Amino acid sequence: MIDVHGHLSSPDQLARYPMPAALGDAEGMIEAKLAAGVAVTILGSPVGGGAMVPLPGVDNYAQTEDELRRFHDWLRGLVERFPDHLRAYVYVNPFGDDAHLANAAELAAEPAFVGIIANSSVDGRHLADPQADSFFAMAAERGLPVLLHAPASPAAGTGLTDLMAIEQLGRFCDVTIAVACCVLGGWLEKYRDLNLIAQGGGGAVGLLAEKLDLGWAAPHWGGADGPFRPLPKLPHPPSSYFERIWADTATPSPRALDLAVATFGAGRMLFGTDSPPLPTPSVGGAVRLVEALPVTAEQRHGIREGNARRLFGPRLPKEQS
Repeated sequence: MIDVHGHLSSPDQLARYPMPAALGDAEGMIEAKLAAGVAVTILGSPVGGGAMVPLPGVDNYAQTEDELRRFHDWLRGLVERFPDHLRAYVYVNPFGDDAHLANAAELAAEPAFVGIIANSSVDGRHLADPQADSFFAMAAERGLPVLLHAPASPAAGTGLTDLMAIEQLGRFCDVTIAVACCVLGGWLEKYRDLNLIAQGGGGAVGLLAEKLDLGWAAPHWGGADGPFRPLPKLPHPPSSYFERIWADTATPSPRALDLAVATFGAGRMLFGTDSPPLPTPSVGGAVRLVEALPVTAEQRHGIREGNARRLFGPRLPKEQS
């Protein structure tokens, strides 16, 4: 199996910020996943070398290019230590300047990296913002899959102060909004080669298909071509773009996973655990959820491994005999 959603933290992060110890144990992660049948993990940090716990005075978006380069150097070195079991995403700020995007594209061309990890919102800004155009253009032109991952302080969590509420409510809702914003922002229409991966089964966006389509055609806004729309005018209903989005299986809910398969299609589902930092026993639970899905054997193989190989191609480690 291929896990498209895992995390590890650098020694510098572990020394500076409060983090679960599991985020520093690469060998333990690999061994635990192998025991569950997971051979490959794609690692990424949604904060670069920063902190996932919101901390006073820590601004993840203020990291310099040199700081990000050091973080990615460490991540590359980790992949090179375990080439049969690890690959990585390059952290990218979707509202970063041209130099930031160019540096990310250069890194992503290296063998250790297979795509990009980007936040579902940035400092309260959502991904429908036209200033994200350069980011989506770069990802599409370079053929780099983008894992949309919630940030430390999601826009959808504004006002929440309890860390559990931020993590389990705000970040979940932020991914939901991000997927919808990528559709409503017109990025999938404008960039036909764009591959977006929605973490956590895409949040709850599957519950919004009819509402988005109703709003798209609402007569009181003048219909789909109405004059009061700040977002691009989509030629097709928003829900029709869902079939072009990928989603991972990193949810503990069988109902949410069923909804994700119904929303995006079994051929667009990718096995993911979000482990670490989630406890390693959750890996076995994630495997069992996939095994319990009411899909064909061929579709199940796709979710376990085949879809990831189709998306990431030869950048992944070769299949083990």
